[in-house]
Amino acid sequence: MSKVYNKNLKKALILTREMIALADEGDRDRIDSSCGILYGIMRDMAYKLRRLAEQEIENHKTADIWD
Repeated sequence: MSKVYNKNLKKALILTREMIALADEGDRDRIDSSCGILYGIMRDMAYKLRRLAEQEIENHKTADIWD
């Protein structure tokens, strides 16, 4: 059974993928530059969050608490 703290990290990765997909979709469909700013920030934050989650997963693997 997966540990809850690892499940949460996996969920965080899923959410970042969804944020990136939404930012891409929103950017394609936008009608003005202010929407572009929103989607650009969303994409940027998603990549930063993904990087943090991946680093934390590596920390859990190093500590032998990843499953």
